[in-house]
Amino acid sequence: MVSILFLVWMVFFDKHDVLTQFKLQSSQERLKADKAYYEKKIEEAKADKEDIERNEEKFAREHYYMHKDDEDIFIFVEE
Repeated sequence: MVSILFLVWMVFFDKHDVLTQFKLQSSQERLKADKAYYEKKIEEAKADKEDIERNEEKFAREHYYMHKDDEDIFIFVEE
């Protein structure tokens, strides 16, 4: 009887009950996914930074369509 009462108490009434543990687990999984996403974004930003540092003119021409006065720009859109 006491063990059943203890089990009911731990499952439903304790501050570390099953529902709370489930919520904490799902929150932890979401935070891990967010961490992986932001680590990927950081790596992409580092790669962009290295690209800019290597060739500033190429980066400006490709991303901001900058050109010299005597040049024409042709933009090809891939479908």
